[in-house]
This record gives sequence, C-alpha cells and structure tokens, in this order.
Amino acid sequence: MHFNNRVTRDLGVEIPILQAPMGWIARAPLASAVSRTGALGIIETSSGELDTIRDEISKMKEAGLPFGVNIAQAFVRDPTIVEFVANEGVKFVTTSAGSPTRYTKALKELGLTVYHVVPTLRAAQKAVDAGVDGLIVEGGEGGGFKSPRPVSSLVLLPLVRSRVDVPIIAAGGICDGVSMAAAFALGAEGVQMGTRMVSALESPVHEGWKNAIVDAVETDTCFLRTEGGPALRALRTETTERFEAGDGNAMKGLGDGVQSVYFEGKLDQGVALTGQVAGRIEAIRPVADIIADTVREFEEAAMRLCAQLEG
Repeated sequence: MHFNNRVTRDLGVEIPILQAPMGWIARAPLASAVSRTGALGIIETSSGELDTIRDEISKMKEAGLPFGVNIAQAFVRDPTIVEFVANEGVKFVTTSAGSPTRYTKALKELGLTVYHVVPTLRAAQKAVDAGVDGLIVEGGEGGGFKSPRPVSSLVLLPLVRSRVDVPIIAAGGICDGVSMAAAFALGAEGVQMGTRMVSALESPVHEGWKNAIVDAVETDTCFLRTEGGPALRALRTETTERFEAGDGNAMKGLGDGVQSVYFEGKLDQGVALTGQVAGRIEAIRPVADIIADTVREFEEAAMRLCAQLEG
C-alpha cells in the first residue's frame, strides 16, 4: 500500500507512523527499528541526557535513516536546545509539554519542520496560530503525560480536524491497522504509537514491563493527577493505585523509579507510563512485524468499509 499525504511528505517517509518519544526509551535501538520499516523513529530529549542523546542521533545519521527529535519543553535544562537540535542536522521536530510559542519560531527560522502535541482544541488553535506545520492530537487514553482534563481521541480528533487545516497525527489508543484506520476516518493523516512500541521486541525496557503490558486488560491503567503539573496515565500497580488515591507524589515516583521500573522490571518501585491500549496488545513482537501488520490491517479495514458502501 502506498501512502502519499501531507504527513508522509513533511516527515520524508513512506508510512505515516511515528514512534512516540518516551524518555529513556526512544533511543537509537528502537527508533532505528521503526525507521527501517519506512515509518519514522523519534529520539527523546526528556531525559535531559543531551550528551547521550547526541550519541543516539549520531547512530541514526550513521545508519542513514530518517528520524525526528522531540523537545519536551517542561524538561528542557539546556537553554540552547534549539541550536543543539539544529546543529545535529535534525529536520523534523515534535514539541510537547509546553507552549508552542516557546520554540516554534526559532525552529522554523532554522529550517525545521515542527509538529506540536496538543490535548485540547484550544491548544491546537494556539499551536496553529504560533505557526506549527502540523499537530499531534493526543487523546486522554494514551500513556504518559496527559492533560488533567482528558478527552478521548474519538471526540478530540474530529473536533480539532473541523477547526484547523494543518496535518494531524493521532496519538492515544493506536496499536494496529484498525485503530489507525479509525484515526484516519476521524481526520488524521498519520498516527503515533507509544505503548505498542514500549512492548516491542527492540524496546530497551525490562521484559517485566513488556509482559505486564501483554497481560493487561483495558482497565489496567491509572489516571494520576498531580498538583500544579500534568496528569499521568500509568500501568495499574499497588504503587500507582496509592498515587491515584492521593497518597504520595506521582511525579516524584516517576522520576525516582526510572532505573528500577524501566530497566529492572520492578514495577511497584515507580510509575510505568502505559496507555489503555495495553488491553489490546497480546504479544511482544518485532517492530518490523508490528508496522507491516498495521499497514496490511489498515488496507483491509479501508477495503472492508468500501465494500459495505458498494454492497
């Protein structure tokens, strides 16, 4: 199946699928596996480990693979982040966790294509007014950092599409071709996968986390509100249930648990950011198989809908 739309042209890829920029996870081993399929791998900066990130970007460039970089604004510690990204030869950037007015103008003046992550219509309109090239419209069912007032993709996508004319990449609840086709029907021209990629074979996280995603049902995440900060959607454990009940600081638990949760599989020692779509993920699979099956299922879904019209 051949895709040709604004997202594929902006990203310079054959398949309009992005891998989400998960901190400490979205690095060259996972991003390169995604980019080799014709989709787009993204390198994270939210960890703040820019020396390491520079090495990860170098690995992508040495492999001759297309890629993008995410700037998670709330976690930027280096005031030269725009110059850092531009000097590394990056052409596509997603910005998130902050105002689109902060970096869009500077990034675009340096010739980069910029998509901003938005959880509401108001945020989408603000980003378009700031001059972004496109949007990543993120439903509240997705894992990771969320708006304290979540809106599902089924509501948010068509709402944003009806009010803006820039390309949209859908995020939240996407794990296969059926969900991708649904996102396109609602107005998207591309999709982003997070939880599906956390559980992929090439993901660097511990097998314990991957297996917990595979074993999860659709109700096995918690929505954790934090005082004065973003909400989090995470895998349901005894620890996150305590945070959900207001006992403790979920953001501190996230930061303190990176090593033990991400790389040792001790899920109760922190916060394992995971979306509701975990309930639809049934196996740890190679990225190439995930992307190939997604494209095939997308085409089958589109043909099935067309056949119903013709019948």
